[in-house]
Amino acid sequence: MDINISLAWQVVTGLSVTLTLSLLVLYKLTKAYGRLKSEKRSGEVKRGFMTEQWLPLVDPYPWDPQNFRFLGSPIDGVQFEEDEVVLVEFKSGNSRLSARQIQIRDLVDEGKVSFREVRVRLKNGEFDRMEVR
Repeated sequence: MDINISLAWQVVTGLSVTLTLSLLVLYKLTKAYGRLKSEKRSGEVKRGFMTEQWLPLVDPYPWDPQNFRFLGSPIDGVQFEEDEVVLVEFKSGNSRLSARQIQIRDLVDEGKVSFREVRVRLKNGEFDRMEVR
C-alpha cells in the first residue's frame, strides 16, 4: 500500500513539475514572439516613414516633386501647385487612413480650410506680440 501511494505521489509531483516547466517555456516563447512582432512592426514603420520622403521623386508621382513639402504627421505632405494646394498621404498595401487623417480629409471636403497670416511684432529685438489676420 505504501508503495502505491509513494508512486502516485511521485507521478503527481513529476506531472506538476512538467506542467510548471511547460507553462514557463510557453510564457517565455509568447514574450519572445511579442518582442519579435513589435520589432517587425517598428521596422516596417521606420521603412515606411523613410519611403514616404522619396515617393514624390518616383516617376509616376502626378505633380512636380519640387513643389512637395514633407510634413510626416498627421499627413505626409503638402503639394503646392499653381491652381491648387493638395494635402498628400501615401499608403500602400492594406494600410488605412488613421482617425486623425480621416478627420482632416473630412474637414477639407467640407471646405473648412483657411489661410492665416500671423504677424509677429518685435520690440527692441525681442518678441512683443503676435497677431492673426
